[in-house]
Amino acid sequence: MTEHGLGAARGILHPGLAPGHFVHERRPPSPDLAPWIEHHWFVAWDLRGQAPRSQATLPHPNVHLVVEGDEAQVCGVQRARFTRTLAGCGHVHGVKFRVAAFPAFHASPVADLADRQIDARQVLGDEVQRLIEPPMAGTPEAGWERMEALLRPKLPPAVDVRAERLAEIVRAIGADPAITTVDQVCRATGESLRRLQRDFHHYVGASPKWVIARYRLHEAVALLQSGEAGPDADLAQRLGYFDQAHFIRDFRRLVGETPGAYVESLRRDADDVGAAKSRTGLTDKP
Repeated sequence: MTEHGLGAARGILHPGLAPGHFVHERRPPSPDLAPWIEHHWFVAWDLRGQAPRSQATLPHPNVHLVVEGDEAQVCGVQRARFTRTLAGCGHVHGVKFRVAAFPAFHASPVADLADRQIDARQVLGDEVQRLIEPPMAGTPEAGWERMEALLRPKLPPAVDVRAERLAEIVRAIGADPAITTVDQVCRATGESLRRLQRDFHHYVGASPKWVIARYRLHEAVALLQSGEAGPDADLAQRLGYFDQAHFIRDFRRLVGETPGAYVESLRRDADDVGAAKSRTGLTDKP
């Protein structure tokens, strides 16, 4: 994975495919678009002669613009894990909008897009056709340039101050595992519960409670992937769960397996990649 100065990506449940077959690149936007775009992303794969491979990611409270082949879609906040089976060869270009920034491009509540993937023309206009005709080349630069050319004329004259405030609150939730309730957020920020819920609905696309719960599980996955924690009661307590059984239920509902089974699957992935490297002599470089 190539990051171009961005922080490590979170939420990919099984990072990477066999060496040499998978590219995941993220790039920052141009400075004038940075208040609204978190980053560009590009995924390419070549599994010809290989078995199909499923990739799963955990949800973030972000809207995406995604272009693949002759389709351009706006994807709202996905509240369940997203799973995609990759086969043959292909590539996808995407833009990840900043938390709470999408109302700058579409006035309706972002919650209306939750768990939906819709034709981008419905929310960004007929100019979206320029993203698919002619088809995008399989390079990161192709998507970056054309997506920015589409979005730049649609920028508002100024950043929405309330959107910035809500983005700060979401960042604080993601950065502090000790935040486990909406009441804590209200006390720390001085926000009323009613206003916070209303504005999360309009700007973020998910409730404050959902954001807190998802970031705690993102933290759990990151700790298990790094080996900093094991799938035990200590991890549950570290994430603010007083009941380990409750933590296991939440983890299995989102990830699809228990914490212990997930750790075992990570070990199998590592063994598979190591074996592939030994057989082929390939490296991790795209």
